[in-house]
Amino acid sequence: MTNAASGLPFDDIRKLVAELPGPDQDAVAACRAREGQLTKPPGALGRLENLTEWLCAWQAQHPPKAERVVVAVFAGNHGVVAQNVAAYPQEVTTQMVANFQNNGAAVNQICKSFDLGLKVFELALEKPTRDITEDAALEEAECAATMAYGMEATEGCDILCIGEMGIGNTTIAAAICHGLFGAEPRDWVGPGTGVDSKGVERKADAIRRAVALHRAHLKDPLEVLRRLGGRELAAMAGAVLAARLQRIPVVLDGYVATAAAAVLFAMRPDALEHCVAGHLSAEPAHRRLLDKLGLKPILELGMRLGEGSGAAMAAGILKTAANLHNGMATFVSAGVSNKQEE
Repeated sequence: MTNAASGLPFDDIRKLVAELPGPDQDAVAACRAREGQLTKPPGALGRLENLTEWLCAWQAQHPPKAERVVVAVFAGNHGVVAQNVAAYPQEVTTQMVANFQNNGAAVNQICKSFDLGLKVFELALEKPTRDITEDAALEEAECAATMAYGMEATEGCDILCIGEMGIGNTTIAAAICHGLFGAEPRDWVGPGTGVDSKGVERKADAIRRAVALHRAHLKDPLEVLRRLGGRELAAMAGAVLAARLQRIPVVLDGYVATAAAAVLFAMRPDALEHCVAGHLSAEPAHRRLLDKLGLKPILELGMRLGEGSGAAMAAGILKTAANLHNGMATFVSAGVSNKQEE
């Protein structure tokens, strides 16, 4: 990838990626010190303790905060649906956005259950991206501007959960993964919202043709995003990037959200250390992608809904982890005898 200044729209994105802050080791040390004094055996809360430490590292503070957890759902439409790769008509994207806004979707109920905020971002639903088998999905300026728009999702939150809605976007996610990581198109595709085996083959064929068309430009991850991606994926990548810069931990939802984040990983392998995988989707390629990124899911519930639902479920675990760390008594305050020194 060329990083020389050229005045092109992606140059600002590349500069931001080069300036990512690392974890705060002082906050980690403070977290470990308190954890060792809580009224429990060391390590008794398992991964919950690791998640608390992760929150402190990336919020750059101790104690960790989990009062303002926001689920951001980005919605976009895709020209590739013309290749008969989706089980539902494209107008479902708009209809589901209305459902989110009317509190009728699954993610609404999950957010209500865990007291999470919900933001829905519509991304030019009336203007689908271009068909990636025939042209680049987006122009560079449009892609960069959409990433910048996604950066607004971080406003006013302690933890950000990333989700999406977009008919046809599992094909787009698979195209991005194939463009970034190679292997065969069939390795990255699955049923999505419910296509049959012939539909899966149509998805693989569309991805094969798209990657062949754009192959000369795919050494640059941002070109992969703009040529093979879509508006909601660009916005999610922007949100993940902004969260790192602002020291906000991120919970990724399923396959599509993880594919968007993978663009940043391809630019810089430590770019997703402030992210956790909320869950393992039933979409077959999600496990392959998480393995590539070195991410271990918090939950494995067989979900494949999208719309931030798995990330929202995992946010309940993160809130619990923070509350345990912050609210439990210490051995001294509770008058409980600590483990004897050997």
